[in-house]
Amino acid sequence: MAGRDLVPSVNRNTPLITEKTGAPPKNPVLHEQDHGHSFQTTHELEDHGALKPASLRAHTPLRPNRMGAGERDRSSGFFSSDDTALNRQIQATHAPDMEEVDARPILAIVEDILRLARPTAREEHDLAHPATGAHPAAHVPAHLESSHDKQSHGSSHDKQSHGPSHDKMSHGTYHDKHQKVYEPSYIDSEIVKVLAYPINKISSEIICKCASGGESHQVTMDLLKSLSSFTWDAKVVIAFAGFAINYGEFWLVEQHHTKNPLAKNIAILKDLPEIMAQSNELRKQFEAVLDLLHAILKVTHCIIEFKELPPMYISAQSPEITAATAHIPTAVYWCIRGLLVCASTLLSLIGGGHEFITSTSVSWEILNLAHKLSVILEHLQDKMRICKELVGRKRAEDLYAKFKRLLESAHIDNMKVLNAFFRHREDQRPLYHGSRNTNERLDVLRLKYVLLLISDLEVPPEELHVLHLIHNEHAMRHDYEILWLPISDLHASVNEVHDTTFINHRKNMPWFSADHPSAIEPVAIRYIREELRFSHMPMLVVLDPHGKLSHHDALPMMWIWGAKAFPFTREWERKLWEETEWNIDLIADSIDPRIPEWINTNKVICLYGGDDINWVRKFTQSAKTAARALNVQLEMLYVGKRNPKEKVRLCHEVIARENLSHIFATDYYDFVWYFWVRLASMWNSKKQIGRTVEDDHIMQGILNLLTYDSSEQGWAIFSRGIYETTMASGDKLVPILDNYTTWGYEVDHPDKFVPVLDKNLKGYHPEHHCQRLILPGQAGYIPERVVCTECGKTMDKYVMYRCCTD
Repeated sequence: MAGRDLVPSVNRNTPLITEKTGAPPKNPVLHEQDHGHSFQTTHELEDHGALKPASLRAHTPLRPNRMGAGERDRSSGFFSSDDTALNRQIQATHAPDMEEVDARPILAIVEDILRLARPTAREEHDLAHPATGAHPAAHVPAHLESSHDKQSHGSSHDKQSHGPSHDKMSHGTYHDKHQKVYEPSYIDSEIVKVLAYPINKISSEIICKCASGGESHQVTMDLLKSLSSFTWDAKVVIAFAGFAINYGEFWLVEQHHTKNPLAKNIAILKDLPEIMAQSNELRKQFEAVLDLLHAILKVTHCIIEFKELPPMYISAQSPEITAATAHIPTAVYWCIRGLLVCASTLLSLIGGGHEFITSTSVSWEILNLAHKLSVILEHLQDKMRICKELVGRKRAEDLYAKFKRLLESAHIDNMKVLNAFFRHREDQRPLYHGSRNTNERLDVLRLKYVLLLISDLEVPPEELHVLHLIHNEHAMRHDYEILWLPISDLHASVNEVHDTTFINHRKNMPWFSADHPSAIEPVAIRYIREELRFSHMPMLVVLDPHGKLSHHDALPMMWIWGAKAFPFTREWERKLWEETEWNIDLIADSIDPRIPEWINTNKVICLYGGDDINWVRKFTQSAKTAARALNVQLEMLYVGKRNPKEKVRLCHEVIARENLSHIFATDYYDFVWYFWVRLASMWNSKKQIGRTVEDDHIMQGILNLLTYDSSEQGWAIFSRGIYETTMASGDKLVPILDNYTTWGYEVDHPDKFVPVLDKNLKGYHPEHHCQRLILPGQAGYIPERVVCTECGKTMDKYVMYRCCTD
């Protein structure tokens, strides 16, 4: 198995426990030795055994060695001057002349051996309860799974427990980290056959060198020389496999010696029944060995991970790799040295007797090595984290470039593009349909216009309400489908509250949505944020039946024209604007079902806004009085302000209670919001097709309305059906309407009311005025020159930040 100097022998007549208490000696003095960084207690005899069985110690008085350096690691860090000298010695043994090999199949077998070579449940019970009198040899052997059994349970071995410390050797988590998962078919792997000879050779060499005695550092260097032609990862895996053969044979005999005559005879020659009778002490030794093997296994996995880093993203000559791999030879050295300690522990059981089992020096040796390897592992993992971050950034850039090329390429249908937005398996259904309450495959969207509704998890309820109304317009609706993509922060975890919010929104949407925010590809989220400039305001991205991005944000089109905006292309948007005039039909559309009726009967329609209830009372009274006197059929509708708050709600209640004018009958907030968002959408839509205030009278009209709304006073727009319109701020309207007797004679027919009012408004200029303009938050386009609606002078430009709690 392994060398006796790795776990030093103890004179049978002088155990390292006090004879009265049976406790280990207190505060042993530790002495550090060269090369081995070992520790030695003053309680030990000068004549320690070497790497030989106890019966041969007297004939081979070799100098003992310890595997430690734990105390120095704690105080001086990972690398010292001695480590630098040691590294040079290790590098001198390295002369690779073989091709790179995939060592993972070998390591998978090693892990299987470590997992299966466990104390059984009965034995663990006997070890924990020695007073019951049950002999450990009477335990039931561990069940060795067949290939079929292991395939049925999968490759994760941590589902089957063979003892209380099973989690230490569970390697399912390692397999999860790698793209390759080795099933029991690794037994037929070609690399296993290729490396079978060197593995068995190293296994025999471990036994021979341990049995013949030798200083631990030199034994480790000899093994490295035997493995000189292999790469560093192959060296440690081959050595681990060689140890696993001996380790597995030891436990195979122990598990079957009560039922199999051959195993029984071998067990007798190894003195196993007597050894296994030492229950409690034996348990402690095996626990320490398992801890050390677990540390070696983790370091081995980390070493292999460095080799598996994708060369297309990080080269072997990169500073990150160079800094990391410079310490791998030392890590391999300590792994092999740790394996020798474990092998020595098992070998020393044979003929070692009670004195060996109770030796505290064994535990010191193993604990020191486990600590050394934990420090090495932490260092390598830090370097691996740096390398993985670099690989992650480069891979992300590569995936992002591929995603952009995919959207820019021509396709037969839209399936490649839609699949790129989701991360899912072929058998999964990544879509959810709200009205049908079912999960669907992406195929249901094949060759359809897909409107990607992009928002965060907090979708404004007023937007959902209006979208519902538009979605229910059946004309031409069958030619497109809406798909909600909820975008969450990449660095924020989706908690239970967010999950509940998402599920509630999803259920209330009569269209498709992603089954979960996590189902959306991160590269797609990045594209949406960077290329489509999504922040938090909802947007509607249009994919045509071939997956081409035909509109970056068709939400303004949807708000303005509803389903008439289909197929939501730039060309169709320009055509719709060419057919549109600045009138009350464009401004109000069918937000209120009474407006089309008023238009058809050629009534004068007045839309007014503001949040000063005193002005509202005065204005509505003045307008009604003038209209009555001039025989004008006037219908007035209150539309509030942008971002309606408490003052607008109070105005709405007072207007309804005092019957000052019409109001939105139900869901007033949603319709007030919709009125203003349509105006902002008109501004954004015009801007997107390249129009400006200077050359577009509709944009000028929108600008005037936004200017009036930005002031503290009210405003109003009058229109005769879809024909003449006029608008003004509140400080002009009330005086003109109050003095209707001075110009009312010109209104000899109701149809002349709006043109005459417009003429008088334009001719009236208050002595003092202060106009402000607040453009929509998504405006993007900022006019270089804006003239005042009152005096025609160029307005000064300021940057304003506002917080209004109403």
